[in-house]
Amino acid sequence: MAGKLIFDPVRFGRPLRVAAFMSGSGTNVVKLLEAPAPSYEVVFIFSDTAGGKCRGQEIARRFGLPYFAHDVRRFHELRGLKRSVRTMQGLEARRAYDQVAARLVDAFGIDVIALGGYMSFLTLTGAINVHPADLSLAAPDGKRRFVGDDAVMDAILAGQQELRSSTLFTDLGVDSGPLLMVSDPVPINLPAPLEELKADTERLRQVADEHQERLKQAGDWVVFPATLELIAQGRLGLTDDGVATLDGQPRPGGVRPVELS
Repeated sequence: MAGKLIFDPVRFGRPLRVAAFMSGSGTNVVKLLEAPAPSYEVVFIFSDTAGGKCRGQEIARRFGLPYFAHDVRRFHELRGLKRSVRTMQGLEARRAYDQVAARLVDAFGIDVIALGGYMSFLTLTGAINVHPADLSLAAPDGKRRFVGDDAVMDAILAGQQELRSSTLFTDLGVDSGPLLMVSDPVPINLPAPLEELKADTERLRQVADEHQERLKQAGDWVVFPATLELIAQGRLGLTDDGVATLDGQPRPGGVRPVELS
């Protein structure tokens, strides 16, 4: 059950090579780049959004990195396709779109893809994402409890008292890949009773958004670079069953920051 290292720096004799994928503001990517003396190297930035609100080119220029943009919406428009992977045609189109990024990953010798606010479905392997929920929590049916785009709102509506961020390896499911790390808790502080907030959807949305921003700062921005650092140091591994290991010891609920102090 010791697991296999995700990256072995002794074997390779070089830093972990990371490609940062983003779609919007890229704050998570910036935190990876601002980490003090990291053992990993962000090699390039890739975006699936050309122009608009994506700050990829600005961030790449700031940190002196190559930048590549391949607009996923335009890719589908030119082929008369909808952006859906729920059909065989949609999934094949997504795989075709991802081949551009795949060639970049191969050309630059990338070990890990870091998804810093990358909103599109991805068919490439070796990608790490950060999710605004504690993915160690299970629903009655055994599946992960808070998944999808509105996990913070779902946790609030479920009466949770705290929020956590998680990092995971992505697969073809929705937030279903191997769990790597889980952040310290961020308390949920409601300005009014939950039942009262449910009757005011606009106010409830504002409360959820405020909590998500707090979680991003205290959760995402801590565990995302920490996960890459653990991988780069050769401390983080996975068993054959997809259970994270820290220094060879299984961590089925994800590595916690307290274990690193």
